[in-house]
Amino acid sequence: MTGHAGARAAAARPARLVPPRRLVVPWTTAALVAAAAWVFTITRARSMGDGPGTMGLALPPFLGLWIVMMAAMMLPSVAPVAVLWAHVIGAVPAAGARVARMTGFLGGYLLAWSACGIAAFAALTGAGRLAAESPAAAHWLGAAILAGAGAYQFFGRKDKCLRSCRSPIGALLRYMAFRGPSRDVRVGLHHGATCVGCCWGLMVPLIAVGVMNVPVMAALAVVIFIEKTWRYGKPFAKAVGILLIGIGLASIWLPWLLPGLHGPTMAMR
Repeated sequence: MTGHAGARAAAARPARLVPPRRLVVPWTTAALVAAAAWVFTITRARSMGDGPGTMGLALPPFLGLWIVMMAAMMLPSVAPVAVLWAHVIGAVPAAGARVARMTGFLGGYLLAWSACGIAAFAALTGAGRLAAESPAAAHWLGAAILAGAGAYQFFGRKDKCLRSCRSPIGALLRYMAFRGPSRDVRVGLHHGATCVGCCWGLMVPLIAVGVMNVPVMAALAVVIFIEKTWRYGKPFAKAVGILLIGIGLASIWLPWLLPGLHGPTMAMR
């Protein structure tokens, strides 16, 4: 307990020494990167639409687009942790070193979501084929996807990962034991894996509504941000779960709620 308390005290001391002006650049940079990712995603979505499957993309370009999408959706909620790691936990005086630490952290974080992107590509490929071969089966799959995503909001694993994302100081203190040039990347990778455990259920609905469905992406990004930053994030997550289950049930009679599995023609019927 003494060692743990000492580690907390050591981490807290640099926090009081970080002038607010030092935080302007990283926060501004994070906001600009997220904005650029949103602009790129919206531009691509306008040309690709929100049809079923991967919309003809092979794995490499899909992963590239997926990483940009994750930067747009997740960066607002993970930026506080990245700034905390780079400026507070074992604070580094040099501005260049702080930027490098934050960049390494975010690189590792997005690497974790890249692994999730491979699974998403496989799921979208299968869903696209099913939509083409058996629209009725795809319809029921879409309803099940939305209801299942809502149910995951109540799982203990979701709560555990959400607690870690909402209060990362304990995990970051453990990461202080990491050594080596890849330290920041490994810390970001580990936190990214925790974030995947918290948020993957909210990404699954993209299979049903279209992976490039920008309005849904924006809504999910807001949900994720609120879950991680609001004091009532846990009950809010459960309310979102109820909503997703309700939408899943409604989609049984309202196929237009599932454009990612029916395509525009079926959705209009």
